[in-house]
Amino acid sequence: MKKILILILAILFLSTGCTKSFIDEESEKQYTKNILCQPTTEEVREIYIKNQETTKINIEELSTCDDFKVTDGGYEGLWTSIFVKPLAWLIINLGKIVKNYGIAIMILGIALRIILLPMSKKTMAMSENMKKAKPELDKLERKYKDKTDQQSMMMKSQEMMLVYKKYNISPVSSCLTSFIQLPILFAFLEAIQRVPVIFEEKLWIVHLGTTPWEGIITGQYYYIIIVLLILITTYLSFKNINTVSMDEMQAKQMNIMNKFMVGFIGIMSFGLPTALAFYWIVSSGFAVVQGIIQKKVVSKK
Repeated sequence: MKKILILILAILFLSTGCTKSFIDEESEKQYTKNILCQPTTEEVREIYIKNQETTKINIEELSTCDDFKVTDGGYEGLWTSIFVKPLAWLIINLGKIVKNYGIAIMILGIALRIILLPMSKKTMAMSENMKKAKPELDKLERKYKDKTDQQSMMMKSQEMMLVYKKYNISPVSSCLTSFIQLPILFAFLEAIQRVPVIFEEKLWIVHLGTTPWEGIITGQYYYIIIVLLILITTYLSFKNINTVSMDEMQAKQMNIMNKFMVGFIGIMSFGLPTALAFYWIVSSGFAVVQGIIQKKVVSKK
């Protein structure tokens, strides 16, 4: 199973297109070079026309964002064809319905979580099964505590697999939800950066294409709230992860790792488009509420 997942990832990333950027010398701002459709504002159109030699793109040859199709721009690899363009098309068309692309991105974030609900329920059920299996797994740890020879390690591994089978535990499938969400997160980022109609728009007073850092250094300090919301929802979603199958040392290491990841994501969030931040906040917030509800249902049972 692991080999298949690694092979799929390798094929996708070897065949991928990616976001390329350029700096407009006059405004000293960074723009996406390989956009998928035409800019909608006259100011941005002029920037692309002025930098045509740099971008190697004639925007007049691109379709308008309203008319964008997943087949536009030709084949750019499996990554762009399977993830980026279909997602960009979904955001554009949902944005036209709800009259805002930021809200469209948040709706898609919730929709994705709903689609993954059966898988999340399975992961929660597996955590409960792991809780039942923990005494037997702890017993195995004590049994092989001072044995480091190859034969003992093989026997320990075999006995652990028997315990997993007894309680219907699959370590690989327990992380499948996270595995699926990772490429979708990167696809959201690329779709946001490559579709002008998304990064040109606002949600309330926040520019979807602006990073929190850009907002803060220009005196728009309310962008700090976005970073704080990312930190809070990420921390709570990580805290929701069940660690019942771990001993005290493993749980401590996991706690340190979670804190490191929260800090790392918080730092990274300063340089990511606000549109992606909205997706992350809504998706993580939904995961927190989902985890609380599932735990209450399981405890009642």
